[in-house]
Amino acid sequence: MAKTLLITGASSGIGAATARAAAEAGWNVALCARSTDKLEKIAGEIGDAAIALPCDVTKREEITDALEKTAAHFGGVDAVYANAGMGVENAGIENGDPDEWHDMIHVNILAVLYAAHAAIPHLKKTKGHFVVTGSKAGRDTFKGSVYSATKWFVHGFGENLAEEMREWGGRATIIAPGMVDTAFFDEPKPTKIQPEDVANAVVYALAQPKTAAVREVYIMPND
Repeated sequence: MAKTLLITGASSGIGAATARAAAEAGWNVALCARSTDKLEKIAGEIGDAAIALPCDVTKREEITDALEKTAAHFGGVDAVYANAGMGVENAGIENGDPDEWHDMIHVNILAVLYAAHAAIPHLKKTKGHFVVTGSKAGRDTFKGSVYSATKWFVHGFGENLAEEMREWGGRATIIAPGMVDTAFFDEPKPTKIQPEDVANAVVYALAQPKTAAVREVYIMPND
């Protein structure tokens, strides 16, 4: 029986690439994001192994409902990839915009916590796997970067969650890429990490035997 992976931020970039890579590797995939049209297009391309579940990941009841629908549709949830994230237009502290910080913290931090909290009851049943998108920015310092600080949180949280999940046979992995060629940037970055490269790292972490827990996959551009 195929295993099932729920992905947030699945309508484009890393999330969409991971959905395709996981489906190719034999997984069922549940696609979560706010863009209904994009999700349905990707799900349609993948076929019966995919389901589109539009939701706002910053709302606990919506991610909880998405997980319940996934379990009902595919018979359970084996892994969750908390990939949704965002940056800000105004860099730094002095010139930063607190309203942007508010929105970013809700997506980059609280949505990850909500997803993990809602996922644990499902993952305990399958001794499953929680994956989260970190960043090189969560392993380094960047002048006045609140975005970087949110990713530092993700890295610390991911390690702490892994210790909690280990008690019942679950695993947690942080995927930490450097610059990725996605819509996150205004200009294309063809020589940087491609979304498919990150997707391959997610599938690699998920595919490891139960005796091995890949806690972090750190990826840098090779240009």
